[in-house]
Amino acid sequence: MTVPDTKAARQQLVVELLQRHPVRSQGDLVVLLQERGVHATPSTLSRDLVELDAVRVRHADGGLVYAVPSEGGDRTPQPAGDSAAALARMARLAREVVVSAEASANLVILRTPPGAAQYFASAVDHVAMPAVLGSIAGDDTVMIICRDPLGGDALAAHFTDLARKVPSDD
Repeated sequence: MTVPDTKAARQQLVVELLQRHPVRSQGDLVVLLQERGVHATPSTLSRDLVELDAVRVRHADGGLVYAVPSEGGDRTPQPAGDSAAALARMARLAREVVVSAEASANLVILRTPPGAAQYFASAVDHVAMPAVLGSIAGDDTVMIICRDPLGGDALAAHFTDLARKVPSDD
């Protein structure tokens, strides 16, 4: 992955790293950024964390990690690795908004009601599915790009299954 040498690109990468990795210190964040070819000083990262409203929250293992506010109605910062919550949110949204799913090679096209595509694409992005390279959303259409050149059919079936499932009464 190539990241442009801009403040916006660096801050977006910081958000993604905080959502996907339990980052305990700014030093950990410096290392994660360097692994992706982005060099930033601790003072630059400190300013970025303030601008992103990052806070330290309790992780499942009891330690403190950096987190940024969530999107949508509940903006409570969530620690990285809370994949169960992200998966549950995506499944709930799939039941509510996925109208159809079609695949071609490594592409999946999901149809939603008008205005729902970007919201659903954001939920897919937050799950960080290993099979998904990325998503692009319009008003009522989400295009998901699979890493596997022939993975579209399986991923389309996955979204269709999510949309059909009846939620359990846990």
